[in-house]
Amino acid sequence: MPRPFYVVVMGVSGCGKSTTGATLAQALNASFIDGDDLHPETNIRKMTAGIALNDDDRWPWLDQINLKAAESLASGQSLVVACSALKKSYRRRLCSDEANAVFVYLDGSVELITERQSSRKDHFMPATLVESQFAALEPPHGESNVVCVSLDQSVHEVVCEAQHKLAQSGFL
Repeated sequence: MPRPFYVVVMGVSGCGKSTTGATLAQALNASFIDGDDLHPETNIRKMTAGIALNDDDRWPWLDQINLKAAESLASGQSLVVACSALKKSYRRRLCSDEANAVFVYLDGSVELITERQSSRKDHFMPATLVESQFAALEPPHGESNVVCVSLDQSVHEVVCEAQHKLAQSGFL
């Protein structure tokens, strides 16, 4: 039986983490969690009001994601999580002895992401915060546990490329 894995689909708000993550999880026969669902109500209120989160807002949220991942892996179930993981310190926080994450970075331009975010309905993150997301982003290019996938393609192509790169890198 193959060992369970923990993949975090990461990137700025509006890049397609949730859609890509859910589709990738299905393709890999893994469970899926949208990290947005684990935000405490105080974080959601801040973002809804157009206030960017800071590190102190994010630490408990990242710890909650990591806890869910550790529980999933302990039960033998692989997991795909959608989570921004904007900073290297956040990515390190998502890796522990119990849950060592591999990241799929969805890489896209500010213009593409702003366009996508502006067209989203019923989401608490306003398009006005896209620039703050890019300001906080520390692109993971060159990090050993990250594969990068360009958003200049369909969701199906993004998922296929992510699967290929994860397998090719020995993460799956």
